[in-house]
Amino acid sequence: MLDELKENNRNWAQGKVAVDPGFFKRLEGQQAPEYLWIGCADSRVPANEIVGLDPGELFVHRNVANLAPPQDANYLSVLQFAVDVLKVKHIMVVGHYGCGGVAAAVDGQRRGLVDHWLHPIREVHREHRCELEAIGDDRARWDRLVELNVIRQVRNVASDVFVREAWKRGQPLCVHGWVYSLSNGLVNDLNVTVSGPEEAERLA
Repeated sequence: MLDELKENNRNWAQGKVAVDPGFFKRLEGQQAPEYLWIGCADSRVPANEIVGLDPGELFVHRNVANLAPPQDANYLSVLQFAVDVLKVKHIMVVGHYGCGGVAAAVDGQRRGLVDHWLHPIREVHREHRCELEAIGDDRARWDRLVELNVIRQVRNVASDVFVREAWKRGQPLCVHGWVYSLSNGLVNDLNVTVSGPEEAERLA
């Protein structure tokens, strides 16, 4: 099975060079993406492919249920590097409809360590319980919780000190909330873009 993956890799690399002989030389010399993608680790959500970008054009951080928790050193390290070193101009928090992590946060089953990781989603669920319980269809309720989770993570990113400091020094930076649909391959922009501290306060 791994031999097949390695063969796929060779074919992919050869295909890239056939179309663009200098592709890997350019990648080797510089990483200058304008975008940071904070997305779910779900194998059905390939970040670069969804938005049609090549390696080197999208800086990616993925975890279960696309969380941006202010206590997670891994996420914070990625965020700081993207903002302070790479100077990305756009941060996209991208959830996806049918997210198993979001469902697992609220279905009442015990799964171990991941239950602790998913706790922020249970908080979102609690805060919006009335809205969610008013949705009669289970799938629609689940999809709405996915959206609310993305909005919360946009708020987390926009309130982080690295982002605030970037805005303070006049660095152009926007935080966006999207949800990807597994059923049709399209991104749904939730229209919660934050491009400065004033907009961040309104989102809160």
